[in-house]
Amino acid sequence: MGDDLPPDLARLRVLETWAAHYLTRIRARIAAVERQQAQQRPPAPTAVPLVRPAAGPGRARTPDWGLAEAGIGVPATEIHRSDCWAGGRSLVPVTAERARAELAGGAQPCAVCRPDRVLTRP
Repeated sequence: MGDDLPPDLARLRVLETWAAHYLTRIRARIAAVERQQAQQRPPAPTAVPLVRPAAGPGRARTPDWGLAEAGIGVPATEIHRSDCWAGGRSLVPVTAERARAELAGGAQPCAVCRPDRVLTRP
C-alpha cells in the first residue's frame, strides 16, 4: 500500500467519504459538459431504414444488406442482413451486388445471420 495514506481506520473512512463526494461532483460536471456539447452540435442526419416493408400481404420482407467496417470491436469487415442484431449501430446499407462483391473480396459473412447462404445462391 502507499505510504501517503493514514494508517488508522477513522481517517481512511474520512478520505473514502471525501473521495466519493468528489467523484459525484466530477460526474455531475461531466454530465453538464456533455449536455452543453450536445446542444451545440448540429442534429445528426436521419438514417434511411435498411429494411423494406413487405411486398404485399403474407409476403416475407426482402432482405437488405449491411456492411460493418473493420474497427474497434469489429476485427474484419463483415456483411450482415439488415435485421441482424449482431450488426450493431454502425451498419452501412449496401446493395446485394455490393454485398456479393465484398464477400468475394474477402469480407467475412456474419456468423449469426449468415448472409453468404443467401447471397451466394445462383
